[in-house]
This record gives sequence, structure tokens and C-alpha cells, in this order.
Amino acid sequence: MSQQLEISNRMKRISVDKVVVNIAVGKSGEPLERAKRALQEITGQLPSARGAKKNYRDFGIHKGEPIAAIVTLRREIAQEFLKKIIAAKANTFLASSFDNMGNISVGIHEHIDIPGTKYNPEIGIVGMNVSVALLRPGYRIARKRNKGKVGKNHRITKDDSIAFFQKEYGVVVS
Repeated sequence: MSQQLEISNRMKRISVDKVVVNIAVGKSGEPLERAKRALQEITGQLPSARGAKKNYRDFGIHKGEPIAAIVTLRREIAQEFLKKIIAAKANTFLASSFDNMGNISVGIHEHIDIPGTKYNPEIGIVGMNVSVALLRPGYRIARKRNKGKVGKNHRITKDDSIAFFQKEYGVVVS
């Protein structure tokens, strides 16, 4: 945690809040079950199914039909998984992967690119989306009973997020 030592104001320290891993297969049944098994094998957590938000007649998808599997990782598990994702992306992220709120989303084309993952013929090869949410102490003020606002100077910007990943994880941003 080199950045935590450099910042004297502890309320300005940035940390990883959560890592969300999503596999969208677009249909329910056996493909969704394979995606769930893949997520459970990769993360060690039990995934949950997510339903379609709208009807898509051309694809035969109905509102509420489960079409994706998702897992949310927090604390040490999230940081260990994030290190694997960074290794799978060859320590390089695109600047366009970062949003203006300091979060990052990357895609993994084949789950077997993640270190420590072996090919399982029952599952096949699946791609996934990985989103990382960063936070500073005091962010929960916006979610409490008497809601407050997170000040403009306390928000995590795109530049703050890029600097965090470069210092903490040695990521090259291009």
C-alpha cells in the first residue's frame, strides 16, 4: 500500500470497494448454467442470475428471463482477483476504460486467459466483463438516512483512478 503512505490526509486515500464480474450469455438454460459454473470456478463465489430488463423479440428474450450471471467480490478476495485480471490484461489498460467517476471496466475475451484457470470442456470458453469500483472514506454519507452530498473535491476523478492503478498495481495506461 505505497500510496496510502504517501497521502497524509487519510480521508483522501483511495481503495478498491468492489469488483463485479458479469457473464452475459443472452439466453437461459444450459448456456447460463455453464456461465454460472465458470464464474464459480474462477471466483470461488456463488453467482446469481440476472434477468432481462426488456423484451427483445428478435432474439427471443422476454422481460425477466435470466440471461446473465454475476458475482460481486469485496475486500481481500476482490484485490486478489483484480491482480489476476491485471495479469490477464498484460498490465495494460486503455484510458477509455476509466469513467469520470473513477471506476474502470474491462473485458476478458476468454476466461482461460486469467492466471490459474484451466480449460474445462464441460464449460467451454466464455468471455466476461469486469468492473472495479473505487472509493474514499466518507462515501457512505450519500447512502445514510439523512442523505448528504459527496463534495466535489472528495470525488474520485479519472486522473485519480489512473494514478491509483499505476502506483498500486503497476498498470500501464495507454
